[in-house]
Amino acid sequence: MAAPGVALSQPALAPVSVSATRSGVQPFDVPASVEVIDGERVRSDGRAQVNLSESLSLVPGLLARDRQNQAQDLQLSVRGFGARSTFGVRGVRLYVDGIPATMPDGQGQVSHMDLASVGRIEILRGPFSVLHGNSSGGVLQVFTDEGQGPPVLTGSASWGSYGLRREDIKASGGAGALGHVLSVGRLRTDGYRQHSASERDGANARLDWRLDTDRTLTLLANTLSVQAQDPLGLSRAQFDADPRNADVSATSFDTRKSVRQSQIGAVYEHRLNADNQLRLMTYGGQRATTQYQSIPTGVQNNPLHPGGVIGLDRGYAGLDLRWTTRLLLAERPLELVSGLAWDGMQEQRRGWQNFQGATLGVQGVLRRDENNRVSSLDPYVQASWKPDTRWTVNAGVRHSLVRFSSADNYIVGTNGNDSGSVRYSATLPAGGVTFAPSAQWRVYAAAGSGFETPTFNELAYRTTGTGLNFALQPSRSNNGEAGVKWRTAEGAPLRGGWTAAVFHTSTRDEIVTQTNAGGRSTFQNAGATRRRGLELSASVAPARHWLAQASYTWLDARYRDAFACPVNTNLCPAGFVPAGNRIPGIARTALAAELGWRPPTGWRAGVDARYLGSVAVNDINSDAAASFVSLGSHVGYAWEVDRWSVSATARIDNLANRKHAGSVIVNEGNGRYFEPAAGRSHVLGLSASYRF
Repeated sequence: MAAPGVALSQPALAPVSVSATRSGVQPFDVPASVEVIDGERVRSDGRAQVNLSESLSLVPGLLARDRQNQAQDLQLSVRGFGARSTFGVRGVRLYVDGIPATMPDGQGQVSHMDLASVGRIEILRGPFSVLHGNSSGGVLQVFTDEGQGPPVLTGSASWGSYGLRREDIKASGGAGALGHVLSVGRLRTDGYRQHSASERDGANARLDWRLDTDRTLTLLANTLSVQAQDPLGLSRAQFDADPRNADVSATSFDTRKSVRQSQIGAVYEHRLNADNQLRLMTYGGQRATTQYQSIPTGVQNNPLHPGGVIGLDRGYAGLDLRWTTRLLLAERPLELVSGLAWDGMQEQRRGWQNFQGATLGVQGVLRRDENNRVSSLDPYVQASWKPDTRWTVNAGVRHSLVRFSSADNYIVGTNGNDSGSVRYSATLPAGGVTFAPSAQWRVYAAAGSGFETPTFNELAYRTTGTGLNFALQPSRSNNGEAGVKWRTAEGAPLRGGWTAAVFHTSTRDEIVTQTNAGGRSTFQNAGATRRRGLELSASVAPARHWLAQASYTWLDARYRDAFACPVNTNLCPAGFVPAGNRIPGIARTALAAELGWRPPTGWRAGVDARYLGSVAVNDINSDAAASFVSLGSHVGYAWEVDRWSVSATARIDNLANRKHAGSVIVNEGNGRYFEPAAGRSHVLGLSASYRF
C-alpha cells in the first residue's frame, strides 16, 4: 500500500511524524483527530491540480468547497469553524512549510500553495488546535517536498473542460549538504460560468542546507500572480434557470480581482545535544489586492460610502522561537516544548468609486484611505508525558494577545476621523490522554478552550457612520473530543485501519452577520452556539495494489440563543434569528469513498463518490443548497524507460452531470447565495520525469 492516500492507518503508508501538534509522533499516537495526506495523492488519479479541495474530500470533519471562482479563493471549514467566510479562509489556521498563511487577525488564503511540489498535508481537528492561537478551529499545514537524492526534472500538464490549461515544471534533488526543490507553474481557464476566466502564475523554492551534523537551515520563497473575473453568486431563480450564467451586475461592472504576493522565510534548527533542540522560524512578505465590486452607483453617492473598488497593500512578517527538551518526570519520559510566536501585519486600505461618469467598472475618485496594523504575541508551552508504557498524557497552554489599530487618512466633509485601536487577549489551555491497550488500539480523550477575534474585514464597517467596528468582541469556545483508533498488525495480509471520534463544541459571543447591503457587511456578537458531531474514517488494502478508503461526518451546528438583527427583507424579516436555527454554510452530513488500483507501472484506474447534505444559506434558514451526490472516475497508464518515468491520465468528474451548488455565500445581502459546481467535466494529464 505505497499508494498515495489519507494516512488513516499507519501500516498502510510509510511512517510519518506529524508537526500539527508539535509532538513529532505518528498520527496514530496523538490524542487528536489528525490526517496526513501524501503529496502524490494531490497529483494522482488525474486531478486537475487547480484547487486544494480536489484532494481533501476524504478528511472527515473538513469541508473544502470549490467555488468555481478563482477571485474568491477556497471555502474551507473544520467542524463548522470558518463556514461563514465569504472569501478567503477564516477560523482555520493555515501554514506552508511552517510559515503562517493566516494573518494575525485570523484571515488566511491558500492561493499560494504550490500543488506541484507538495510533500504532505496535515490536518488537525479538535481541542489541540487551540494551541495554535487565534482562530484555530482547525489547523491545515502544507509541506513542500525535501530535496534529496539524484537530480530529477519533472514536467506536467493538464488540459480540460472550460478551457483549462495547466503547466508545471519542477527540479529537485540533493548534492552533498544541499537539497533543492524549485517549481514554477501557470494556470489558465475560461471558467465554467460566464465571466469566470482566470490566470494564475506562481513559483516556489525550497533549499535544505545541512550545516553540520547538528544544524540545518531551510530557505523558502514563493511568488504568486492572479488575475480573475468574479461571476458573483446567483439567486435561487437564477441558479434554477441557468447555473452557468452570471448576474448582470458582474458583467456591467466587470467585477474582478488581482493579487500579487511575494514571500520569503527561513527555518533554523540546532540540536544542542541528545535532549535539547532549538528552532527559529522567521518570514516576511507582501500582498497587493485590488477588487472591483458591483455596488450600484447611487449607493456610492452617500458621502460616507467607501466606494466599490477595494485596494489592499499589505506587508507582513513574523517569527517563532521554540525550544524542545526531553527529560524525566517520576522516572518516566517527558517531552517539553516551549516557545514564543510574534506575527505582524500592516496594510494600506483604500477605496474608490467603481465608475467615472457613465462608465462602470473603472477606478473613480478616492473614498477611503487608512493605515491598519494588527499584531499577535503568543508565548506557549506543551508537554507530553508517559506515566507508563500504555498511557500518554499531553497538555499545553498558549496566551494570545492580539492588537488592532487604524489611522484614518480620509477626513473629508462629514466623513470624520475614525482612527482607533483595540486589543484582545485569551489564555488557551488544552489537554488529552491516550491509552494503548495493544499495538493495534488507541483510545483517547481531549479538551481545550479557544478564541476567535474579528478579522479586519469583519471590523471594517459599523452599522451606522464610518470607521472600524471596535465594539465587536472575539468569540470563545470550549471543545471536547473522544475517539478510538485501530490498525491491523504489522505484516498482516489484509492491511488497513479505522478511526472514530465524537466531539462537542460550545461557543459564546459567536461572530455573525448583522447587515449586508450596499457592499457593506457589518457583524455582531450573537449568544451561544453548539457544534456536535461524529467522524468516521477507514482504509483497507484488500489485495495488492488495491486501496479502498471512506469517511463519514455528521455535524449538528445550531444557534442555542435567539439574537436580534436589523429588519432586512432577505436576512432578517422578523427582526431576530430564532434559537435552534442551523448555522449556515455547514452540511449536516458528508460521505466520501474511493476505490483505486494503482500498480507502480502499467494501467491504473479508480472510482470515487461524494455525498453532501443540504446547507443552509442564511441565519434565518429560509433557503438551502440541496444535498447532492457526485461521481468521478479516472484511468491512466504509467511506464518507465531508462531514466524516464511517464504517466498519462484521464479523469471525468460529475459523471451524472448533476446540477448542484459547489458552495454558498453565507448571508449574501442580495439573495445571491449560490455558487454552482461545474457540470460533467474532463481532464487529460501528462507527466514525465527524468532522473539524471
